[in-house]
Amino acid sequence: MKSASLLTLTCLLGSAAFMARAQDAEVRNRVVIVENVKFDYAQVLNVEPVFQILRATRTEEHCEPVSTRTLAPVNVTGEEPQEEKGRFGRFMDSVRSIFKREDGSTEDMAPVVEVPAASNGPLLTRDCRIIPVGREFRRPIAYDVDYVYKGTKYRSRLPEDPGNRLKIRVSITPWMGAEQGSTANP
Repeated sequence: MKSASLLTLTCLLGSAAFMARAQDAEVRNRVVIVENVKFDYAQVLNVEPVFQILRATRTEEHCEPVSTRTLAPVNVTGEEPQEEKGRFGRFMDSVRSIFKREDGSTEDMAPVVEVPAASNGPLLTRDCRIIPVGREFRRPIAYDVDYVYKGTKYRSRLPEDPGNRLKIRVSITPWMGAEQGSTANP
């Protein structure tokens, strides 16, 4: 029984101390201060993009150009080059055409063997190698905006470029500092 009454007495004393403390803070907690908000426009002075720089490397084949002055001419049309023939050459072509078969081959003619031309210099090959090529990409991630509102200059970092005018939110709230606690100023 004593322990129950002792517990009750402790609770009553604790609540009385809490009530005394609450009366001091009651002045501030009695009224909820509402924020006064309006929207207005500010004049934009300057916009500077903030870039994110991405670096990437990839490998590419890099070939040195081959000089074509020392190469033999290339037949692009697929026809054999016609040499200037004299009378005897034209006569041999006409006689040869008499002995050709219908399929275009000749019976008595020996097969023609192509002999590669003698090389006048070293065989030219392309000088290619794989090299890493670095690339740098810049993309805007934000904008630093300088603007003026009612004669005061401000700077903010925004996700988009606002243009010439910036819509702003103006909020006015009375300051209830510690020095204003219990004294009333007219």
